[in-house]
Amino acid sequence: MKAKLVQIGNSRGVRLPKPMIEEAGLKDDVDIHVKEGSIIITSNLKQRSGWAESAKRMHNHHEDILIDEATSTVFDETEWKW
Repeated sequence: MKAKLVQIGNSRGVRLPKPMIEEAGLKDDVDIHVKEGSIIITSNLKQRSGWAESAKRMHNHHEDILIDEATSTVFDETEWKW
């Protein structure tokens, strides 16, 4: 996609289409850095953010059970010591 730099006060900016912002998962705060002549914009949300709260919610609703039965492996049978 091509875009034009627009004047914003003493700075310049680029307008990003809403579908592109949504596809990239960008929210209000982003990280911006320059790498090899490119400007990189990434979400500043940390990976797995919210997982602890989701796990607690699943536990409270008894949804944190194993789907399959536990199976042993060669490691379990030959290496693992209790």
